[in-house]
Amino acid sequence: MTGVKSTGSQPGADERSWIARLLDFGRDGDVFVAPNPASGPSKRLFGGLIAAQSLAAAGATVEPEKLPQSLHLYFVRGGEYGVDVELQVERTRDGRSFDTRRVTAIQHGKTILEMIASFHRPEPGADWHPPVAPAVEFDDSVPKIAGLEFAERFDIRTTAGDESVFAVPPFWIRTKDLIEDDPLIRACTLTYMSDFGPVPVARPPGTSLNAEGAYAASLDHAVWFHRPFRPDQWHRYEVRSLNNSDARGLVVGSLYDGSGALVASTSQEALWRF
Repeated sequence: MTGVKSTGSQPGADERSWIARLLDFGRDGDVFVAPNPASGPSKRLFGGLIAAQSLAAAGATVEPEKLPQSLHLYFVRGGEYGVDVELQVERTRDGRSFDTRRVTAIQHGKTILEMIASFHRPEPGADWHPPVAPAVEFDDSVPKIAGLEFAERFDIRTTAGDESVFAVPPFWIRTKDLIEDDPLIRACTLTYMSDFGPVPVARPPGTSLNAEGAYAASLDHAVWFHRPFRPDQWHRYEVRSLNNSDARGLVVGSLYDGSGALVASTSQEALWRF
């Protein structure tokens, strides 16, 4: 049984997107089992992947017309590639406008992630955000091939000075392939890619991304979904640092579409040790 089903016409039923395949779960009530790739760019499971799978499991337990509003999660311990993840969903609240879900992701009997996600039935209201001048214009960005296996599904354009193995914000990003016209699958795609840029921005000022002996890891992550997301269209991801103290760096991010509309906001705290 699948955890997420597409309601769109592209890609076809026999040509599911890569993200839809990653969200194809076994299910027993409100417990889901997510198979994971046999290998990855490091020993640790990519946080954006398990976050996306957790959101999908939560979304499979709410009414289809209620769309992802926000998620807040903690990366409790590193996950492992090639090991199925059990996703336990708790139905915290079902309301007329909002549903709340708690998701616990487990490998080897131990919790690797805890998430609280909220879903909202769309309703009329103000549609405004402050205009922001792009930190990098699309025409001034250059193609980037990040040395990260989990980024291979995306086209990325960064500033000309980004020579790291990462993609360091600000950058422009889109999926190489079409993604199903399904709000939940697209929100999961956004969640997946939202974990690309925060860690390098959270490093302490004056330190190198490639410093020998350096250790970095995401501690927690949040996403607020504001407007519809078209993964195959170019979006600008900007992330700025707010604080560094106690070996932790706090950043906030904004994802804009090509017209400058704010599609989503993010926040993350990362651990940096040298």
